[in-house]
Amino acid sequence: MLRLTTRLLLSAALSLALAGCGGGGDDDGDGVGVNPGPVLKVGLIVDKGQLDDNGFNELAFKGLERAQAELSVEGRVIESATAADYIPNMTSLARKNYDLVIGVGFAQGDAIGKVAQKFPETRFAIIDVDQAFVPGKPTNVQGLLFREEEVGYLVGYLAALQEKRRDGADVISAVGGMKEPPVDRFIAGYFAGAREADPGIKTVVGYSQDWDDQAKCKELALNQIADGSGVVFQVAGGCGLGALNAAGERERWGIGVDSAVFLTIKSIQDETWQGGGNATFGLKEDGVGLGKVSAEVPKSDLDAVQAIRRRIASGEITGIPTEVGKS
Repeated sequence: MLRLTTRLLLSAALSLALAGCGGGGDDDGDGVGVNPGPVLKVGLIVDKGQLDDNGFNELAFKGLERAQAELSVEGRVIESATAADYIPNMTSLARKNYDLVIGVGFAQGDAIGKVAQKFPETRFAIIDVDQAFVPGKPTNVQGLLFREEEVGYLVGYLAALQEKRRDGADVISAVGGMKEPPVDRFIAGYFAGAREADPGIKTVVGYSQDWDDQAKCKELALNQIADGSGVVFQVAGGCGLGALNAAGERERWGIGVDSAVFLTIKSIQDETWQGGGNATFGLKEDGVGLGKVSAEVPKSDLDAVQAIRRRIASGEITGIPTEVGKS
């Protein structure tokens, strides 16, 4: 299967936030691991069954694991069976004096706002939610935002270079999960980068309205391929594996997206963590980037993408769209 992969370094970011708290406290026996010295206790709230979703949950966990390996961190992961579990799970961690409680994703924004107001001495971080939209705007909450459009732009540029080599009309597509801001930032950047490399390229998008059912994403991707798409970009969590499977079956390029969590944890340790606002990570901060790329991609194309990366990081390329359908 031809495959490209992008990596959003969410894990790196999250570990930065944890590392500044110097907390301590007793070990309740359910941590993932403990390093010697003053221990920073970090709790990660994810949805049930999502630790292997090839997306935000899995990579947030990998970031926590990295923090445990490199910093003095004790981590605990709690899987929430339903949205109703978010508040009690966060509350439990706060009552056990965890130094940082991390929520993964858009759906946890309301819960983290409510719990943070009840526990003002506990630090909270919420991935992919603007702190300004967290209920009550608690000053002990930090939003972790990523310029997904920047890495999307790189992927789109590279995808268009591959598509131009294929016979026939140039078409690329994207399969999103829910139509949420971070998903659309990836896709909007992807389409913009593709148009930079190939102004006449056609772009197609569909949403599965599901993060788990691989069959839904596979059906969307197969339909897109039938309509001429030579590259399929999935931003749909576990569901998106179906899109990649479809690309492999039809011998098309498949592009996956993943994420990581280290920098946020470390900012607590460094005493640079700031609540009441957002920490935003882009190419300039090495907060997002291009991951593994198939050996079949010509080096000249990779060099061209790296040149685009430098132009974005330096501020030469600006105004990358963040909404699908707008440029």
